[in-house]
Amino acid sequence: MAEFKGEDEVVELCRDLIRIDSTNAGDNAGPGEREAAEYVAGKLAEVGLEPRILESDTRRASVVARIEGTDPGRDALLLHGHLDVVPFDADDWTHHPLSGEIADGCVWGRGAVDMKDMDAMILAVVRKRMREGRRPPRDVVLAFTADEEAGGRYGAQWLVKEHPELFEGCTEAIGEVGGFSVSIDENKRLYLIEAAEKGIAWMKLTARGRAGHGSMLSAENAVTELAEAVARLGRYEWPVRLTPTIRAFLEEVSAALEIPFDAEDPEAAVAKLGPLARMIGAVLRNTVNPTMFQAGYKANVIPQEATAYVDGRFLPGYEEEFFQTVDELLGPNVTREFVYHDIAVETGFDGPLVRAMADALEAEDPGARAVPYTMSGGTDLKAFSRLGIRGFGFAPLKLPADLDFSGMFHGVDERVPMDSLKFGVRVLDRFLDHS
Repeated sequence: MAEFKGEDEVVELCRDLIRIDSTNAGDNAGPGEREAAEYVAGKLAEVGLEPRILESDTRRASVVARIEGTDPGRDALLLHGHLDVVPFDADDWTHHPLSGEIADGCVWGRGAVDMKDMDAMILAVVRKRMREGRRPPRDVVLAFTADEEAGGRYGAQWLVKEHPELFEGCTEAIGEVGGFSVSIDENKRLYLIEAAEKGIAWMKLTARGRAGHGSMLSAENAVTELAEAVARLGRYEWPVRLTPTIRAFLEEVSAALEIPFDAEDPEAAVAKLGPLARMIGAVLRNTVNPTMFQAGYKANVIPQEATAYVDGRFLPGYEEEFFQTVDELLGPNVTREFVYHDIAVETGFDGPLVRAMADALEAEDPGARAVPYTMSGGTDLKAFSRLGIRGFGFAPLKLPADLDFSGMFHGVDERVPMDSLKFGVRVLDRFLDHS
């Protein structure tokens, strides 16, 4: 077998990881991450590190390792990535999602962008540096986690609660989803670095009424009560809220597009971002999307109870406003309870770590401009932030202008260009030298 080194190795690492089934449907009944964790730990041990595999439950495994830096007086940096992936229907795919197939210059498969690509880039960089005896200026903690796709209960949240000592000294972190390029023109690319995440509120809604025969009049119909409340939530037009990160992003985009920044009409700039507008448009405001509705057991019986589920996301600084509005829209006859609730996070786009990210990008792509953005979803950063760690999404990829990158997340035919993976390895290597 050929020996791969540095940026050339990243493609094979990514393919290997994709071929390991670590599907996570959120019910703790899947294959788990143990096989992937053992693979990662083995690759780290091969170059002299001492990784630990930690199981929070049967086969729910994470890996943590520490690289000693050359300056023991500095705070440590955390590099984190998750090992689990979301489910798939293989019949919908051009290439099997567990194949790691190479086609059209890309590595195909579930996890190619979310986020076994970053796991592979971290492994490739670390293995290259350890072989060459190049230690980073400060301690670097590596964390490859379980269960991120279901909120991190068996992964980052568990590690933070049960093993905080593993992250001793860590004050800053990089992980998903950021550092990817958006082409403005042939010579200009914005690289979106995540500096904020919306909070999460997955909620179960319940309405209760009076059971009865479907042929009779009913003034206390739980299905009607809940359906009206869900419709109010789903159709509500949330007001635009320009947080510091969103405003900074829109100002950068407007400048790159050479159009005036209009705080009264921010969606004009967003609309020019093509497919990315779906994701960016969602961070201009709080959102609630109905996702499930359950009621009844027979066509001629009015049920006593109806339930629905909604996916709510709130901006940093707007959680109180979000829940106040939700309760007003639900009305007095519908109750809510959390299925999952987590914080929003936001940090300033400044300081030496930000400069190190921007400089590393510009060194590999002279047309690069690093800009902050807010992510509509959530990552393990929420858990690590509870340890006082300031984090960013920085998984650097220089992408083809016509690739619908945001559509790859949890989508069909997920794939990542091989050249983008190699670019990411070069950028991360430079970044570690100056982080």
